[in-house]
Amino acid sequence: MRHRNAHRKLGRKSEHRTALLRNQAEALLRHEHIETTVPKAKELRPYVERLITIAKRGVKASDPKGVTLSARRLVMRDVLNETVVTKLFDELAPRFMERPGGYTRILKIGHRRGDAAEMALIELIGSEFDPAKAEAEKKAAEEAAAAGEKPKTQKSVGERLKAAAKSIRGGQKSKGDGGPKTKASKPARGASKQTSTPRKAGGA
Repeated sequence: MRHRNAHRKLGRKSEHRTALLRNQAEALLRHEHIETTVPKAKELRPYVERLITIAKRGVKASDPKGVTLSARRLVMRDVLNETVVTKLFDELAPRFMERPGGYTRILKIGHRRGDAAEMALIELIGSEFDPAKAEAEKKAAEEAAAAGEKPKTQKSVGERLKAAAKSIRGGQKSKGDGGPKTKASKPARGASKQTSTPRKAGGA
């Protein structure tokens, strides 16, 4: 039975673990995607989604002195940055207003170089779509089509995963990719040198 074993300790004391989740939640809400280890990402997901649900409840009430203020105070117990809280209520909560849950996505991107920890990219749903950027890309594509060039398209989830995995591994080159060449090893002492011409019959 796993009674009362609902959360991971992450190798930290309670105060350190709470501070870690607060900092990661603030970074996720600010940048809308972060890279971290898989266990931390799995612990961060319900923590952030609870904050978004509270913000949605406050925005839906649309009462500046009642439920909205109460919701802001509840969120500010965990997120201490006022700029991030404002973004949560003004941008993120309206974005997820019609979504019943599941505001985040966890994508595994490989193992970290050094300690081989399994890494993940956790991001908010819809963070890959930026309307202003999409409009700029559309104009650039029209100009490229008029000039006869190949238009640049927005990166897909798979392409973003490959880029994140490459940064995690440190961009190490595989064999045959033009990496540093190693010198040929010298033959062991006493070993006969091989010649290109065959030996004559009968010895000598």
